[in-house]
Amino acid sequence: MLVVRSDDHRAHHSLELDGGRLIPSWEGPDRAERVESALAERGYRRTRHALPVSAEVLASVHSPAYLEFLVTCWTRWAETHDGPAAMGFAWPARGFRSRRPEDLEGQLGFHSFAADCSITEHTWLAARASASVAATAARAVVDGEASAFALCRPPGHHATADQFGGYCYLNNAAVAVEVLRRGGADRVGVLDIDYHHGNGTQAIFYHRADVPVISIHADPVQAFPWFSGHDDELGAGAGEGWNRNFPLPDGTGADRWLDVLELALVALEGAELDALVVSTGVDTYEGDPISHFRLQSDDFFRVGAAIATAQLPTVFVLEGGYATEQLGTNVVNILDGFGDPQS
Repeated sequence: MLVVRSDDHRAHHSLELDGGRLIPSWEGPDRAERVESALAERGYRRTRHALPVSAEVLASVHSPAYLEFLVTCWTRWAETHDGPAAMGFAWPARGFRSRRPEDLEGQLGFHSFAADCSITEHTWLAARASASVAATAARAVVDGEASAFALCRPPGHHATADQFGGYCYLNNAAVAVEVLRRGGADRVGVLDIDYHHGNGTQAIFYHRADVPVISIHADPVQAFPWFSGHDDELGAGAGEGWNRNFPLPDGTGADRWLDVLELALVALEGAELDALVVSTGVDTYEGDPISHFRLQSDDFFRVGAAIATAQLPTVFVLEGGYATEQLGTNVVNILDGFGDPQS
């Protein structure tokens, strides 16, 4: 399997509010480094450095105002603040108008939805590089690769068209979808297997029938992002019926989780897809410090093997997973389970 990567993620460090404390983010550079080490140990030697994602592809996923905000945010922040991270402190909550302010601090609230995510000096560099990794992997599949793994960091599935949060700034899975569709795939599915619901991916494609989105995740009555991911969110307009959520309770183990994966794959089969993007979160692992499912490392082989039964050109996009010592093993177990005739 082809692996696409970038070194630019290493410059990105952020801060987050956790338990009432401002701490270094759980989402750090060591995550990608652990995955790279595991890939090398298992013999994944077909690697490619990402080519820059086009402005046109980014604009097909994210709003122009939001992209301009991400590009300029840190410079604007540094002109008037000496704090180490740009963070909002007020959001357009219920009863407020959702109107974009001119002030930077107001825009930080407008363009974010959680205080687990901040912008620092090299956030845009890393976020764009991560989207470039996803775009390059998708392009490789368009050009004939059976599958590709996009080693994306920071992750992306929480990013909406105009908001960041959940450690995500640009929606890498959505970028991969758009590259596949521009390359000739009429209908591209998204299968999100992260512990947390991919609210951003759902929102981006919620009104579209050409991109079915299916997510298996922790029940939002118990887990972040809390306000998205219920099973009655089925799409709207042209997209009605093309969004499916499978929320599961804390403590869910591998057998139950894999049974639900089978249901998800049946739904995808009925969608008559041309290609598949897998938002590959492994924070379903039993030892993950911020998640509460109970999959063990060997279970991820079964996850990959199940996804392979779809027999589709597939782009795996790295999302969450914060048990860093086991992260690489768990990710590569999925890829090994999936297999690839071109490996």
